[in-house]
Order: sequence, then structure tokens, then C-alpha cells
Amino acid sequence: MVRSTREFTAATVPAGLLSAHQVAAGVWGVLRVFAGTVTFVAEEEGVSTVVEAGQTQAIKPDWPHHVEPDADARFIVEFHR
Repeated sequence: MVRSTREFTAATVPAGLLSAHQVAAGVWGVLRVFAGTVTFVAEEEGVSTVVEAGQTQAIKPDWPHHVEPDADARFIVEFHR
């Protein structure tokens, strides 16, 4: 792991994560949910995946996506090279 974000909630998640964005080329992300659920939306595919507490979601480099945390969500994003 190269680095991770601080822990976010629905109230503290940065606006940039709620709209389409992507991880840099050569970097993989991992969405790690600690409480509640976070819906991971793959923009180009139009596929939504509900990630529950204790689960993770891999985020490929250059993959447009956004997240939709529920009111009880607590989560981080880790970055790996």
C-alpha cells in the first residue's frame, strides 16, 4: 500500500468522490467499508455494486467511477502501486 485516505462518512466524504473520477494510471484503489454500505458505481459500464461493512471493492487504474455512501457508512480508500 502506498497511502490511504482518512476515514470518511456520508457527512465528510469529499464532493469529488461523489461524482465521476478515476485513480491515476498505474495505481489501484481499494474501497474498504467499515460500517454501513457504500454503493460503487462504474460509470462506463453503468454497473452499481453495494459494498457492505467488512467488504472491499477493487478500483482499476483509469476506471471512471463514483461512490454513494449510505447515512451510516464509514470507509477509506487505499492506493497501491
